[in-house]
Amino acid sequence: MKLLELFTKNKECRHAKVTAEKDISYCPDCGELIENRWYITRCACCGVKLKAIIKNGEIIPEENYCHNCGAREYSVERVNKINFIDINYAVLMKTIIKPSVDEMTQSWVDSHEHVYNKYLLGINY
Repeated sequence: MKLLELFTKNKECRHAKVTAEKDISYCPDCGELIENRWYITRCACCGVKLKAIIKNGEIIPEENYCHNCGAREYSVERVNKINFIDINYAVLMKTIIKPSVDEMTQSWVDSHEHVYNKYLLGINY
């Protein structure tokens, strides 16, 4: 039974519960901060939109050539906001946002000197 679980369980979260309507949200399964990024592929020759797919983590056009001019070269364009016209050509990538070092706050206390105010502690001499 445990051997079968090793093959069926995927150790990497696919963030399936993160909806496409929000730009940034937390995944309820793994707790990571996820950003939804939309991409469109265009022909490098004539600029026509090509239907995009994700294959092995790379964004490529669905067909190997442009249906308009026949060229094989393409460019990948990131779209900030998706509209209903581009939804048929676009592909959604869910990327994990890692916090940068600037967002962390640290504090420490020197334990060598302890200066207390006797009135704050409630000690009356």
